[in-house]
Amino acid sequence: MLGYDDKRNFFRMMVNSPCQLQVTDDESSRTMQAMCRDISATGMSLEVDEPAIEVGTQISVAIESSSSQIPSLAALANVVRCEPESESSCIIGVEITQMK
Repeated sequence: MLGYDDKRNFFRMMVNSPCQLQVTDDESSRTMQAMCRDISATGMSLEVDEPAIEVGTQISVAIESSSSQIPSLAALANVVRCEPESESSCIIGVEITQMK
């Protein structure tokens, strides 16, 4: 029997890379630092120093490359999942809607 991870359309690559988020929600637009835990062709998992970010929130993600052989990443994404990590942080799953 196939496990959940085997049913994905794209493999996830573990990256553990710092990134910058621009969060746009009903309350405000703000910039924050986050940690990209993994990435695939259509989404990524990010650890954020906030207790929660509402599902459906649109964000802009920028990951700077430290290598001249790998380009930096800039994308628009929607939050599809938010799981508490601690009292002051959460892990969000985002679906990439547009590459910049």
